[in-house]
Amino acid sequence: MIVALERTIKYVAERFYKPWLVRYLAVTRKYVYRGIRLEIPPGVFHPGFFFSSKFLLRWLARQPLEGRSFLELGAGSGLISLFAAGRGAVVTATDISPVAIQCLQKNRELNSAAMDIIHSDLYTSIPQQSYDVIAVNPPFYRKHPGSDAEKAWYCGADGEYFDVFFGGLAGYSHSRTDVWMVLCAGCDLDMISGLAARHGWALECVRTRRNIIERDYIFRIVRQAGGILWN
Repeated sequence: MIVALERTIKYVAERFYKPWLVRYLAVTRKYVYRGIRLEIPPGVFHPGFFFSSKFLLRWLARQPLEGRSFLELGAGSGLISLFAAGRGAVVTATDISPVAIQCLQKNRELNSAAMDIIHSDLYTSIPQQSYDVIAVNPPFYRKHPGSDAEKAWYCGADGEYFDVFFGGLAGYSHSRTDVWMVLCAGCDLDMISGLAARHGWALECVRTRRNIIERDYIFRIVRQAGGILWN
């Protein structure tokens, strides 16, 4: 019964919801969440229509942020970075997309927020330093991205994004850094955990949530022999 319902929901989403969403997001949209005002242009991940950003934000709302240095990789519209800045974190928000960088700058102004914005492909243009908190809602579908907009969704055919992410993480963290990543059951968790292990990291699941479409996870990235640690 549950499997049949999931198949029906997936069919409806593919057949009707996604085509409507593509049309809706073809123009700049305004969005407000927890008092944070956003203007989101086409090509930038919209946190109102996908569960992962708000799931990660709600987890971060339970963490100590005030006075801590905070790095968000792939900040998109800036929802999470703006939330962290509002909680007193010293925020650096990055993105690979020039459109997203303009969006971040606009939304920083809209919310009178204090945060640094860096146009960067993962760590490439970020001055090396250790952060107290690193948050990432990564692209996690296995496919080669054909454009900057697709880099918000696709991590490469062999997970190249994660190889670079885990490979460079030690240079931007210290022994007490909290590294938080949101993933869903639809991604290749075995591939991601394998790439983490290659660089001496493991994924510790700290929170799980199921919605009508998928199951999402919050992982703490920890220094360990590798694998997925289910709590």
